[in-house]
Amino acid sequence: MKAPAEYFTGAVRQDPLMDTPEPARVRAVSVTFEPGARTAWHTHPLGQTLIITSGKGLAQSWGGPLQEIRAGDSVWFAPGEKHWHGAAPDTAMTHIAIHEALDGKAADWMEQVSDEQYAGKA
Repeated sequence: MKAPAEYFTGAVRQDPLMDTPEPARVRAVSVTFEPGARTAWHTHPLGQTLIITSGKGLAQSWGGPLQEIRAGDSVWFAPGEKHWHGAAPDTAMTHIAIHEALDGKAADWMEQVSDEQYAGKA
């Protein structure tokens, strides 16, 4: 399904892989970003693991350096860590996002990533 524009920039498709019933709370989603597409800044109450399955992308935690991520990489964001991730400017990227919901909520969405932030210039 097409990802909501309020949480993403560019063309992004989300394909749910797993959504466990309570009391379990783990969720997994395959997310495909077309070149230049990305998430908004966000956090996860119990953290998030990304497993990059194809392509090349970018990820950044608030106040941290811009990181290149590639197929075969995995990335961990700690609970409450403000971050974003998406495709590289010239290459699509797909990752599996694994996170847990706390009280039914898996993410807290914030402002969009600016073009300057995406380019590593802010």
